[in-house]
Amino acid sequence: MSAGAATLGTPVSARGRWREMSVAHDPHYGPWTIEEVLALGEDLGERRELMGEALLMSPAPGFLHQRASSRLWSLLDSAVQAAGASAEVLEAVNVVLPDGLFIPDIVVVEAAAAAENPVTCDADAVLLVVEIVSPSSSGRRTDRLLKPPYYAEAGIEHLWRLELEPAPALVVSELRDGHYVERLVAEAGRETAVEAPFPLKLDPGALVAPRR
Repeated sequence: MSAGAATLGTPVSARGRWREMSVAHDPHYGPWTIEEVLALGEDLGERRELMGEALLMSPAPGFLHQRASSRLWSLLDSAVQAAGASAEVLEAVNVVLPDGLFIPDIVVVEAAAAAENPVTCDADAVLLVVEIVSPSSSGRRTDRLLKPPYYAEAGIEHLWRLELEPAPALVVSELRDGHYVERLVAEAGRETAVEAPFPLKLDPGALVAPRR
């Protein structure tokens, strides 16, 4: 396997040990930079993120994830419009952090930051980040434990985490004294009101239910 291989959903460095399930790209030696990750270009089959100097690669999400993301985007978009806020709701865009480059499942950004259709968005323009937890063990660890401190360091005030297993649940957190504090957990089968950053009501179960 070439030295430029990267493990799916797992931090990778030039000196890392390569595991099974990997994706090969052009050989790369040494730590990664944001510019180098962006230079890899767009690939609809995988996401490429940067945690510190380590490259993260993960496969495109499945149907359940995509369904939940689309429906939650729609709810947030309606909430932003109802509030008359100068903001835009976007899916899977590059967010530049003080020590990395992440692609959250959904972000709410200041309208001015999105107006010129940039390739990246600075974290200081992000009002809300939503992560939909990956079903893989490494993905769960990344979404639940590894990413939040990076978002907190960037000063992003609101972080939502949508759990899909064993039952859909939305964990709503706010930044307090440099770390995230859970404000509420919305559970499947019950409509819950979320007040910030924009008021809306949702049932996590309805986000994933297939159409009949």
